Amino acid sequence: MSQRRFVVLDRDGTLIFERNYLSDPCQVKLIPAVTSSLRKLSDLGLGLIVITNQSAVGRGFFNETRLDLIHRRLMELLAEDGVYLDGLYVCLHRPEDNCLCRKPMSGLLELAAKELGFDPQTCFVIGDKACDIELGRRVGATTFLVRTGYGAQVTTEGNVTSDYVVDDLADAAQIIQRLFISGEMGLSK
Repeated sequence: MSQRRFVVLDRDGTLIFERNYLSDPCQVKLIPAVTSSLRKLSDLGLGLIVITNQSAVGRGFFNETRLDLIHRRLMELLAEDGVYLDGLYVCLHRPEDNCLCRKPMSGLLELAAKELGFDPQTCFVIGDKACDIELGRRVGATTFLVRTGYGAQVTTEGNVTSDYVVDDLADAAQIIQRLFISGEMGLSK
């Protein structure tokens, strides 16, 4: 029996518009075509999880209750178009805390894999920052750098090596769908 595969998504700049330390649930706005792209991935049988660094809590800018309201709003916006996440994993630490759960470290991805029963090597990791791509590379996943959010800047800096560089989540979903249909997936990926 084949194990279910997952798409690991960054939050800010990948699913929603980038806001500097987003603290207001009213400012949560989906990037165009996010829900249709996530539905396409879900229709392929892929699970959907979000892994996000949210150091604003660790820095004391706002509390976990406020973060929960932001994530509740994200879930509401996705649900309005029939999209549901299998999990949302958050690191609240500051970069200088050197925790194992802050991207690019793989702690949260490993936790998700254990809880949801999947092999991290078979994932597709999609994000707009170097830490997202490094997370995917650390576990042997297929990586997509989106040019939304900080992705355009990261692309021009040229110091990130992802498997694919795409304009947005819609382009990533299209490539993943093509890989599934053509059978190019391979057992190790």
